[in-house]
Amino acid sequence: MATEAQILEALGAIVDPDLNRDIVSLGFVKNLKIEGGAVSFDIELTTPSCPVKDAFKRQAEAAVGALPGVDRVEVAMTAQHRSKAQPDLDLGQIGAIVAVSSCKGGVGKSTVAALLARALQREGLAVGLLDADVHGPSLPTLLNTHHPEVVSFGEQFLPVEVDGLKTMSLGYMLGDRPAVMRGPMVSGYVMQLLGQTEWGPLDYLLIDLPPGTGDIQLTLTQRVALDGALIVTTPQALSLVDVARGILMFERVDVPVLGIVENMASFTCDGCGREHHPFGDGTRALKDRFGLDTLARLPILPGLHTAATRDAGADIPAFAQLAANLHRAVGMRRAGRGPQPQVRTDLAFVSVLWPDGTEDRIPNRALRASCQCAVCVDEYTREQKLDPASVPEDIHAEELQYLGNYAVALSWSDGHSSGIFSWEHLKNVARSAAAGDCGCGRAWKE
Repeated sequence: MATEAQILEALGAIVDPDLNRDIVSLGFVKNLKIEGGAVSFDIELTTPSCPVKDAFKRQAEAAVGALPGVDRVEVAMTAQHRSKAQPDLDLGQIGAIVAVSSCKGGVGKSTVAALLARALQREGLAVGLLDADVHGPSLPTLLNTHHPEVVSFGEQFLPVEVDGLKTMSLGYMLGDRPAVMRGPMVSGYVMQLLGQTEWGPLDYLLIDLPPGTGDIQLTLTQRVALDGALIVTTPQALSLVDVARGILMFERVDVPVLGIVENMASFTCDGCGREHHPFGDGTRALKDRFGLDTLARLPILPGLHTAATRDAGADIPAFAQLAANLHRAVGMRRAGRGPQPQVRTDLAFVSVLWPDGTEDRIPNRALRASCQCAVCVDEYTREQKLDPASVPEDIHAEELQYLGNYAVALSWSDGHSSGIFSWEHLKNVARSAAAGDCGCGRAWKE
């Protein structure tokens, strides 16, 4: 008969490819039972839609089944449950709640949310979509459901199902009439739509937020245990300026940003057949500037304006990629961040202690001069606007904010507070400063 230690050792060879740790040290193995030659246990994943779920089960059955004395192996795949944010919001049957956000209108956020919902649905998942944009609801148009019957019983609403997708929008009730109401009233309606809709069991609930960082966003993030937020943007400079605002808003209310979706990133020319990027190739710039992964780059396609059927967007591989990357991002968030760099500030340096034990001490003036925000760098040309010589000799960081597991935001003694510094950027500036360069192409002397 195999022992518990032998079984756990065998299972320790199974490594989560996203978290880079084995399933035993991650605490995924639960309820291990040994009865003679029969072994049973659970593998509790971070999300029920984990893309490597089937592979984990096969590997676990093979690893334990190969041990001497094991005749039968039973592996149950389970998933962690969400925490419940407020007792008055009955959302316990929902596996993951993800906000889809943009800080600027016109970037295609609502279309992305609806087509992402359809991509998740095609994986066999139960999906809901809440239109939280009270003043400009898009869902009736995207789903071609302009005047559906909204059924209520008591204080509850039944979601409007459109080809298997559960949805709710104030636009269903208002029709073409405008929603004329003030901020607190707007937030109240959104919370009613969320909490009083009988969603039932869902794997994902996507919340299509209105553009900006106003009352609705703050109310939802404070009252709902969101698993995270996606930020939709375009490679255009004016849109990228607003990405930083969205990141800071979500981090300040303790909602992790799962990644960026770059919409309208490219098109394929009918004449030459080549892919073109009319606004530039922004993926690397987004990663360098914000430290966040781009979960998908979505093309410009004619006719991409409806999500009325289950197969909407099925011919666009980027939406399947976005769904897969969303699973991984939610899973990594739930599994925990792991060791993070530690940042300290003083009157001369910003010091970064890396998880491997090494430390970089970056001169304050060098780091301040390297800022890539819209105030310091031209958003269109990427040319430096800040003159390093104008940075005060006694510049120092006055406030530090960790942004998830990807960056820090620093407020400086000269009043500048819009800089976001990714871990990779900090490493690059440390190397440049050590070589006598401030990181902006000019000679640096400490």
